[in-house]
Amino acid sequence: MASSLTKASTGTPGSEKTFFGHPRGLATLFMTEMWERFSYYGMRALLVLYLVSGGAEAATGSQGGGLAMTMATATAIYSVYVAMVYLMAMPGGWFGDRVWGARKTVAIAGFVIMAGHGSLALPGQAAFFAGLALVAIGSGLLKANISTMVGHLYDGPDDSRRDGGFTLFYIGINLGAFIAPFIVGTVGEKVNWHLGFLLAAAGMGIGLVQFLFGTKHLSAQSSVVPNPLSPAERKSLLVKAALVVVVAAVFYGIVISLDMFTLNWALVPITLAGLIIPVAVLVRIKRDKDLDKTEQSKMTGYIWFFVAAAVFWMIYDQGGSTLSLFADGKTSGTVFGLGFPATWYQSLNPLFVMSLAPVFAWLWLWLARKNQEPNTIVKFSMGLVLVGASFFIFIVPMNMASDGTKVTPLWLVSIYMIQTIGELCLSPVGLSVTTKMAPKKYASQMMGVWFLAVTAGDCTTGLLSLAGVDLNGIGIIAMQASLAVAAGFAIFMYRKKVQTLMGGVH
Repeated sequence: MASSLTKASTGTPGSEKTFFGHPRGLATLFMTEMWERFSYYGMRALLVLYLVSGGAEAATGSQGGGLAMTMATATAIYSVYVAMVYLMAMPGGWFGDRVWGARKTVAIAGFVIMAGHGSLALPGQAAFFAGLALVAIGSGLLKANISTMVGHLYDGPDDSRRDGGFTLFYIGINLGAFIAPFIVGTVGEKVNWHLGFLLAAAGMGIGLVQFLFGTKHLSAQSSVVPNPLSPAERKSLLVKAALVVVVAAVFYGIVISLDMFTLNWALVPITLAGLIIPVAVLVRIKRDKDLDKTEQSKMTGYIWFFVAAAVFWMIYDQGGSTLSLFADGKTSGTVFGLGFPATWYQSLNPLFVMSLAPVFAWLWLWLARKNQEPNTIVKFSMGLVLVGASFFIFIVPMNMASDGTKVTPLWLVSIYMIQTIGELCLSPVGLSVTTKMAPKKYASQMMGVWFLAVTAGDCTTGLLSLAGVDLNGIGIIAMQASLAVAAGFAIFMYRKKVQTLMGGVH
């Protein structure tokens, strides 16, 4: 990292050096996020494969022993876990704004994530589920606040370096995600599952140590609690939290004492909450009488984008579950005679993002100069059609592998690439339109609302799995593909209506 730190020509407050021309604190946040994503995506690459492995492996201990769950249960757990990571981003932002401040919240989050991966490194279901819960909570706390601290490094929205700084930060995210499956995935899948999870904990530990040493380069604003809780609010919150814990403890205590407890008693309520909470949040904002007529109209238009995004993420996030299981069981693990683990497929998405994002940024600018750039609605439609098309293509290798044939890895490479192109059409645009259409009263909270679209999409997948739907079957794959393409065409057909609701936002 030292080679990237150069003397500043104008000087940066609190430091004589810059990080590629940006405030030196960006290096601290870049590395923190890179190592956090390394730990998250490394663990995610192993998660479903660990859940379904077992049998002889578990008996001999040669692989540390998986949990020998069914594909449906593994997919449900994976979907609920990913959904909870994004759901926790909202309370994570709240803690940063009202309790600890962004800097302290990120430091605590790092410890929680590291403890979670450490728990996953221990054998047994109890340690496993405790670890998942800790990683989800910690990731939510960190995700909501570290981006805020990047913004603190610049002199407001008009600082010319701001967009470039966030671009570098985004590279850190994808760099960590790209490297992780090669290290954590390989060790976990080929040597020992729990050793792989331990490497994820070590990655977060490295990120946390450099964050603590590098906090001196961050903005003082990162330590400020913008809207601290009053003593009365703090007391009320503690009472409510204690009441929820007591009710949950009593309820599950009764269920366990009656010998009725199964995994679904935990997964179903969480999944339903992941669907109900996004709807409740949108309804609360939409019914707020403080919003003027224009803001109400924009919120109505935004709901179209929210539902479309939920459909997109429902399919896209199966890259770590449905596609991962297909890679492990039905795809040839060799290219040009060289073998590789199934976890390596999880590096394709970040690789394609880093390769194609600059191309798309140039393409949109080139089309804008020609006055031909697609608007937000058309880009959303493109993203949905592409992610649906990826699952239509997926049906082909699924049919080919139905007789036990191992298909070429190029099928999955093409599917991941198409999904990434869809992501680049929808995800950055979704973030942008969220900030543009947010009512003033909810300007800060609306980014958390955008993340709830991921929660809703993944919880839909989880609920289908828990209901006994085989998400690894050709029929359900075709149904999801049809839903995404139909949603894409529906938004395109009604684009004039949606544009009217958006007011002056384009």
